[in-house]
Amino acid sequence: MTLRTKASGALACGAAGLLLALGAAAPAQAAGYRYWSYWEADGGKWSYANQGPATARPADGDAVGFRFALSEDSADATRPTAAPDFATVCGGVERSTGTKRIAVVVDFGTPQDAPAGETPPQEAPTTGCARVAENATAADALAAVAKPLRYDSSAMLCGIAGYPRHGCGEAVADSSSATGATAAPKAAEPSDGGPSAGLLVGGGAVLALGAAAVWKSRRRA
Repeated sequence: MTLRTKASGALACGAAGLLLALGAAAPAQAAGYRYWSYWEADGGKWSYANQGPATARPADGDAVGFRFALSEDSADATRPTAAPDFATVCGGVERSTGTKRIAVVVDFGTPQDAPAGETPPQEAPTTGCARVAENATAADALAAVAKPLRYDSSAMLCGIAGYPRHGCGEAVADSSSATGATAAPKAAEPSDGGPSAGLLVGGGAVLALGAAAVWKSRRRA
């Protein structure tokens, strides 16, 4: 075998190795995330809110809901199991000057949704009528009926009434598996699902070395 043939073979092997490395490095997509989703009443049904509870400002007579569950995204998020029934929740609460009444539903989810080592505080959803200031947010209404609340540094709602005790929106490797299996946070994955810059640079070096070997073998020949 000539030097040129050996060098060409080395280049081909390097390229093949790079492709294998890139394929192996493609991150596995998380099957879901455990988090508190926020809902608003819409025609007697729950509708996934298009903003967070810290900025939403429901009006007097509105109902808001919170559900802890394992969901892939907003399209398959699990709704609170109690209906958004303002009349039932707030029927005996009078509105006073400068305040509004918000019906709040908190659904702690199922044991299958719970993080490892924890269980929902109760099976049935809890409800409460929050009488808050007229400019209060949904988060203010929630705090009025379901303390303590827990937030992370980015103001994401992590815990309601002390549940869960730890964690905040963890990625779960397999939504059909037992509780407790988690994957790397979604933010750590490349946004386009492609290989990392380090692998591309390293792969480029492999190809460059192979090309140099071919060039040297041609000079010697």
